[in-house]
Amino acid sequence: MSEPLARVDRPAAESFQSLRKLYLVFLVFTHESAPKEYNERCERYWSQVGNQLANLEAKAGSAAHIYHEAVYEAGDAGLALLKDAYRFSYELASARCAGGAVLEALEDRELAAEVSDWERFMMMGYASRKVGELVSDLYTQALKKRNEHVLSAIDSTLGAGEAGVLFVGEGHRLQFPPDIEVFSVVPPALDELHRWLREQSNRADAERTDTGAPDTEHEHVAHEPAEEV
Repeated sequence: MSEPLARVDRPAAESFQSLRKLYLVFLVFTHESAPKEYNERCERYWSQVGNQLANLEAKAGSAAHIYHEAVYEAGDAGLALLKDAYRFSYELASARCAGGAVLEALEDRELAAEVSDWERFMMMGYASRKVGELVSDLYTQALKKRNEHVLSAIDSTLGAGEAGVLFVGEGHRLQFPPDIEVFSVVPPALDELHRWLREQSNRADAERTDTGAPDTEHEHVAHEPAEEV
């Protein structure tokens, strides 16, 4: 069951202390080649996440477990996997681990690699619809197995009354156990970032229309993965 973040500000916030809780933080990435405006918005997002997450822990319970997408090692080995590729979430995770939280091995390495490979394959697009449908089906099967493993890792390590932080992509499709209260950490900067990305996309579409440039995005028959049941 998902609860709005604002609910923890109510006087009855202490009632969450006895429940299993999962704080969802969505992964947003900066890149040195990205526009300055984009990176600034990403940095503002992570700053706000840090503040909101600290406030949430103060009201509903400090995180005892850290879960992070793409991490298949626990403890220091897992933190080492995050250090270079996930700078902002690494800082939040390592600070909590220094305070006693445990970074858990969330992923099965082979399953995660399989899903990643299918995703890269799907981004290429296909001339054949049959091939596209086959790849989509295989991707969906792999994603289902991967998500089942992720949920099992969380369910088996998050104890009664404990809280955990899950760093994951926005389109995660995970269906959490009903006895875990889920709080999404969604600061205003995330909506600001989404709005900026939409504006850039609309501007690019308008410029392409004005110049009569071909829309190369539709040269192949690309297929979105089927929704997981």
